[in-house]
Amino acid sequence: MTKLVIAQNVNVIVNKIILVRGQKVILDSDIAQLYGVPTKRLNEQVKRNQERFPSDFMFSLTWQEFSDLKSQIATSSPKTFGGRRKLPNAFTEQGVAMLSSVLRSPKATQVNIAIIRAFVHLRKLIQTNSLLAKKIHELEARSDNHDKQFQDVYRLINKLIK
Repeated sequence: MTKLVIAQNVNVIVNKIILVRGQKVILDSDIAQLYGVPTKRLNEQVKRNQERFPSDFMFSLTWQEFSDLKSQIATSSPKTFGGRRKLPNAFTEQGVAMLSSVLRSPKATQVNIAIIRAFVHLRKLIQTNSLLAKKIHELEARSDNHDKQFQDVYRLINKLIK
């Protein structure tokens, strides 16, 4: 039962990880929600420990990135996006790990572990998909071009993994 709960939590967190500037990140509001604290409090702790968060650990979105993000989500929730006065901070996997040294409650520790696991899970999924795509292309190259059935299967699998 515990493994099922952990897997569900990891899946919830994986859905909060987004791609910004070519990096997988999680927004401050999503992290704060997972910790059960206001976003403002999370950012206060980060600001007090700014030297622990270089730009490859955490960065603020630009207004354009923020606008693009809101349009991708299609709706703006008053709690997360509508009421913001400042641009969101985006934390990379290393930034989330660094949060564990700033936020020291037992819940924060457990949430950090779950977030790190989600990043690792996502990395494994991406790696698995790329390995699968490579194997399919190798099989496709080896197959006889006259074998219509296999070509149809390869095309279908390629559609599924892209």
